[in-house]
Amino acid sequence: MKKEIHPEYREVLFHDTSVDEYFLIPSTLKTDQTKEWEDGKTYPYCPLDVSSASHPFYTGKQKIIDSGGRVDRFKKRFAKKGGSTSKVKEEESENTISVEEAPKEKD
Repeated sequence: MKKEIHPEYREVLFHDTSVDEYFLIPSTLKTDQTKEWEDGKTYPYCPLDVSSASHPFYTGKQKIIDSGGRVDRFKKRFAKKGGSTSKVKEEESENTISVEEAPKEKD
């Protein structure tokens, strides 16, 4: 492995400011800020807006939003198609004569 071409791999303290959670993770991130952590050591510090501790997908607080009424538009579109086929079936059933209603032939 060549020397002096790889970034420094070290532990960095990440802070999710929205939920006040700290993560100590090995990283190559370059930062000028440092902060002392619970173990008494000073680590490079990187504040975050969103992490797995605060993102709705990972916390289970995700909301499914129907933007623009897409579900309603889908239901309306296919209700029309379903309605037209049921009308055809009704017309077919009206036009067919059952065996009981058929005129009897005289012998």
